Amino acid sequence: MANKYESIFIINTEVGEETIKALVEKFKGLLETSAQLESIDEWGKKKLAYPIEDCNEGYYVLVNFTAESSFPHELERIYKITDGIIKYMIIKKEK
Repeated sequence: MANKYESIFIINTEVGEETIKALVEKFKGLLETSAQLESIDEWGKKKLAYPIEDCNEGYYVLVNFTAESSFPHELERIYKITDGIIKYMIIKKEK
């Protein structure tokens, strides 16, 4: 059974603009192939509430998607092993 999810991830701005664009495209492609991507909203560079890995700002991306219940675990695993991702969150939305 498919569920609706919302995920936000923050990219380290020190990796450079090209790498940021590549990471956004990577996750967009992953969501399009493994889930049903509903929307992707790039918030851009924002100051972090507190320093993470010695960074004071990050590039925020919000995605909404529908997927099987096993997919968020795989997405979380990919977030963890991807260089440049400094923080992420995946939330199951109410129906």
